[in-house]
Amino acid sequence: MAKASKQRSPPGPRPLPVIGNLHILNLKRPYQTMLELSQKYGSIYSIQMGPRKVVVLSGFETVKDALVNHGDQFGERSQVPIFERLFEGKGIVFSHGETWKIMRRFSLTTLRDFGMGKRVIEDTIIEECQHLIQILESHRGKPIEIKTVMSASVANVIVSVLFGKRFDYQDIQFLRLLTLISENVKLLGSPRIALFNMFPVLGFLLKNHKTVLKNRDELFSFIRMTFLDHHHKFDKNDPRSFIDAFLIKQQEEKDKSTDYFSDENLVALVSNLFVAGTETTASTLRWGILLMMRYPEIQKKVCDEITKVVGLAQPRIAHRTQMPYTDAVIHEVQRFANILPTSLPHATTSNIVFKNYYIPKGTEVITLLTSVLRDQTQWERPDAFNPEHFLDSQGKFIKRDAFMPFSLGRRMCAGESLAKMELFLFFTSLMQKFTFRPPSGVSHLDLDLTPDIGFTTRPMPHTICALPRA
Repeated sequence: MAKASKQRSPPGPRPLPVIGNLHILNLKRPYQTMLELSQKYGSIYSIQMGPRKVVVLSGFETVKDALVNHGDQFGERSQVPIFERLFEGKGIVFSHGETWKIMRRFSLTTLRDFGMGKRVIEDTIIEECQHLIQILESHRGKPIEIKTVMSASVANVIVSVLFGKRFDYQDIQFLRLLTLISENVKLLGSPRIALFNMFPVLGFLLKNHKTVLKNRDELFSFIRMTFLDHHHKFDKNDPRSFIDAFLIKQQEEKDKSTDYFSDENLVALVSNLFVAGTETTASTLRWGILLMMRYPEIQKKVCDEITKVVGLAQPRIAHRTQMPYTDAVIHEVQRFANILPTSLPHATTSNIVFKNYYIPKGTEVITLLTSVLRDQTQWERPDAFNPEHFLDSQGKFIKRDAFMPFSLGRRMCAGESLAKMELFLFFTSLMQKFTFRPPSGVSHLDLDLTPDIGFTTRPMPHTICALPRA
């Protein structure tokens, strides 16, 4: 019996020699091709990315089954050429095996120690909201592009934990780091990088990966400088930041033969948390504002609920349960924005027969999150922006199992509790103070909801008007 099942690989489109299924792949938005293929081949199929065979899992039931019930077998990170070059197996997001386990455990514990999900971090987030509100107020309702200032504001929250300080929004060094991150996120989703991942030997023809590595070097050297500064100042009895905590751990472990707490791991880890803690939340908030401009009637309901529950007081996490409509809107923004449509690639840790298909050890597996967030069996109107997805007939907030923008299982997002807190506090603080509208001459019906090309799905750059509410 085992032998028969071994022969049964997941179905999929017929590959061509050398290029595999490259000819049918939309390299700008591969997740769209993958969604279409799942309608043809079912919830588990394979696709040839050049010489590499990749298994794609789609739909809520299949993705959940893999990540929750077979979490160990699907728990490795696949070796994607560009990410192997970038991080060399260090850090948390693209590391493997024991390194990953130790870095994740350390990160979760340390982030918790520095107040992730607690009142301390809530105060930090609120302080950043105030800085952001001041900048928006200073424009007095005139059109502005908020991408940079939104990233700066969100980045400062994770920066306060990592470095134990905040940056001014005009700080040249800080703005440079945000530019590097933004440029890399865009390039990592580009067709040239997709080609590089399939055919690394063609690297010399495809310049994008060189830019990505150059940007990484600059980000890394900033982080190195920062922790050298910490080396001189820190008191092991009073760690002020994530970097301090790592340096203490480094001293404790220095006599062991293992080198998990190396400087290289610190730099990769800090850069992972910095980028992950900035990019996804800032993009989601920008989607939130864009969608509020696009649906002014929903924006009005949010504002009315905030006024009713909070009045002029500062919104806090404790208010969330009294604001079901606003909570539903934030969840629907996350579902609709679909920030990581293909999630991050997994790999199998052993040979596995999953749903009657044989998948060998070390196979790259894509859990197609977009297929879960838009699963027609789970959502009444999967392609529409519809906050009612998260409300019952009485208008109470309801949790939905298929809401998994942070993924699930062993490799799920380490910063989920921080991200949820930020999304709620930033969104409610902004909606309390402003009415968001497109610039004059632009109808809200004309706003483009097509995502930009990139490793994450960000909104296209657009200008907004933040009109102070009386």
